Amino acid sequence: MPATAQSDPQRWKALLFIGIAQLMVVLDTTIVNIALPSAQHDLGISDGNRQWVITAYSLAFGSLLLFGGRIADLTGRRRAFIVGLLGFAGASALGGLAVSPGMLLAARALQGVFGALLAPAALSLLAVTFTEPKERAKAFGIYGAISGAGGAVGLIMGGALTEYLNWRWALFVNIPFAIAAVFGAVTVVREPAGARNSARLDLPGVILATTGLLSLVYGFTRAESDGWTAPVTVALFITSVVLLGVFVLVESKAPAPLLPLRVVTERNRGGIYLSLGLAVIGMFGLFLFLTYYLQVVKGYTPVRTGFAFLPMIVGMVTGSTQIGTRLMTRLPPRLLMGPGFLTSALGIALLTQIKVDSSYVGLILPAQVLLGLGMGTAFMPAMSLATRSVQPQDAGVASAMVSTSQQVGGSIGTALLNTIAAGATTNWLAEKARSGADPAKLANAAAVHGYATAIWWAVGILAAASAVAFLLINARQQNGGTGSDGTEAEKADAVPTATPH
Repeated sequence: MPATAQSDPQRWKALLFIGIAQLMVVLDTTIVNIALPSAQHDLGISDGNRQWVITAYSLAFGSLLLFGGRIADLTGRRRAFIVGLLGFAGASALGGLAVSPGMLLAARALQGVFGALLAPAALSLLAVTFTEPKERAKAFGIYGAISGAGGAVGLIMGGALTEYLNWRWALFVNIPFAIAAVFGAVTVVREPAGARNSARLDLPGVILATTGLLSLVYGFTRAESDGWTAPVTVALFITSVVLLGVFVLVESKAPAPLLPLRVVTERNRGGIYLSLGLAVIGMFGLFLFLTYYLQVVKGYTPVRTGFAFLPMIVGMVTGSTQIGTRLMTRLPPRLLMGPGFLTSALGIALLTQIKVDSSYVGLILPAQVLLGLGMGTAFMPAMSLATRSVQPQDAGVASAMVSTSQQVGGSIGTALLNTIAAGATTNWLAEKARSGADPAKLANAAAVHGYATAIWWAVGILAAASAVAFLLINARQQNGGTGSDGTEAEKADAVPTATPH
């Protein structure tokens, strides 16, 4: 008999190298944040332009994910994985060597371009490599822990590298990650034969999806800086709605669409994309406000701030590998995702009680543990189900939609929650000023009040993510062969085992 994908003796080594690549992409979303003040000072970046160090990456990454996923389907996921790694490493080296603001911004945009190719290739490789239910559960448990904890790992690494070396190492550090992952891709990663999509590339779909997502992500960026009612912000949102609306119309008629609508209209995948996007919005509430709270209000150093996020990492790894993995083949995904998001909401709800002098051990630590446990438990079955029962030639674009929902969710979370916090802070200071208090002496208290107000919104958004998971996702436990309702049609669409090459 031919070897099946799950009987590939190198599959667990392959998971190690796929995980390294995913960690590199995820931690890059936060590692540069810690290094940004030093880079700004060194290169003379103005306050008005410093946001572009972050935005250049997120715009390229978020807008090109669908394109990157389809390229992986067309050219082969292993090949796309290697090209993405090499390109990401090269762009990171360029950024680390930057001698001007323009050079750094160009490098960050290139990182986003190659990240958009790498991320869906990595997840789809995992999906077609592990198809046996129990092994798939373990593999996605590890992958989910990496994806969930990578942002916090970035905070730790960014703090340590910036404090003990310099900001450039926040970019250079990607190079050894990429070299190791390329070595693994060449030596042990295998892709099942017959899973590529040989159809011609849907260029109208590429243009519409890329420009529509670009307008959407940039719209949220401008909303954060200019306000939600600013003419440019409104115009970007309207443009995005029009472009994405036309995209859906074009895709419904295209013979070989960039995004086959069957990928997103299937009830379970649609529910996963929506619930994950909402969850990331709420999760960004913690990353964003706790980073400011610990460094600005409590006076933590960058390194101490990074290590202060360790309980969340431990919670995510535990929830993903010890809860999600063990129960995924025994319980329907909604009974892991729904309670997982609620547990995270409870953790964030604790932080609504935050004060200037709040205890780390008494308040922040338990909140992080609950958030991590909940996210780890929910993310693992979500990522597995999003790529299960999908036609092999659509695995890349289905994986890209997971990353797209998270990227758009992160953009919304940053803009929405920061705007709410800033408004609450301003109103609180104005009220205190009317009562005769000196606003200059209340800056920290005002900031903390703004954080607490925005965190309440994050709690509600995570509760909504839980409701979506309970109501829309009806798949049975992932114990092999059956899809959302156990029908033969769903079985027919499942990713088959195949001979690796």
